[in-house]
Amino acid sequence: MPKRYASIYPSSPLLASSGLTRPEAADLMTVAWFQAAPDRMPEEVFGEHHVLLNLNPEPHRVQNRRDGVLHDFTYRQHEIVVTPAGMRSGWRWFATSDVIVVTLDPAKVAGFAERELGLLLTDRQLADLRVFHDPDLCRAGEMIRDTLETNDLASAVMFESLARVFLVKLLQRYGTSHAESAELSARFTARHFRRVIDYIRTHLDDSVTLDDLAREAAMSPSHFSRVFRQTLGKTPMQYVLNYRIEQAARMMADPARPLGDIAMACGFADQAHFSRSFKQVMGEAPRAWRAKLTG
Repeated sequence: MPKRYASIYPSSPLLASSGLTRPEAADLMTVAWFQAAPDRMPEEVFGEHHVLLNLNPEPHRVQNRRDGVLHDFTYRQHEIVVTPAGMRSGWRWFATSDVIVVTLDPAKVAGFAERELGLLLTDRQLADLRVFHDPDLCRAGEMIRDTLETNDLASAVMFESLARVFLVKLLQRYGTSHAESAELSARFTARHFRRVIDYIRTHLDDSVTLDDLAREAAMSPSHFSRVFRQTLGKTPMQYVLNYRIEQAARMMADPARPLGDIAMACGFADQAHFSRSFKQVMGEAPRAWRAKLTG
């Protein structure tokens, strides 16, 4: 089983999102801020992406071995290094580090990109990045770090918002997605996918049929259903159900919002239908899931 980054870093984080009351965004990313004296980390393979944001204002020497290739370079403030999931990577740094480490689960990143941005990421996702300069993305990371100074409801709310901003910036600028005109599967393109997602999003509280989605993609229902499943691994209506449940789960983070109201807002005929569907997708009833979420 791949190790986690924090388990082999030579010092404990000064701040970490793992201590927050669980916001939904904690399922998308974790954030930790480290400062460590010159040291090294052994080569390991991780199951998650790691995005390192350098805050140190003093340029300093760093060595990063990636899949057997040694990169010896000067690490400058606001430069970012991405270690994609599955890559063997080891580090040595020659000055005190000052880095924010953002950890991302590839499957959840892909789901976020689909639902929120209408992007179909390739299997490589962030694999083509090594060192790049982006002060804006680093500032977004610093804002997230600053929310971790207190563990209260306000911090969780701010983390939720800023984490999503960070991930949107990262994926829109650097996410490896299928090209706009690329044929993903039998002429089902990224443009088709975005039109379908936009339709589902704007009709969340209404009925959505296969014919509706096929019309948005300008395809016959049978052809649309076939290429959609080939591309995304599930039928269009399974995708719609999962999308409704994911949006309902987000709304349930507000403990004051009645489940019946959430069911209607997400297009379910009644609360009983919502409860059955939620348990089918999430593995437990809405009330039990909310109780664990709100603690």
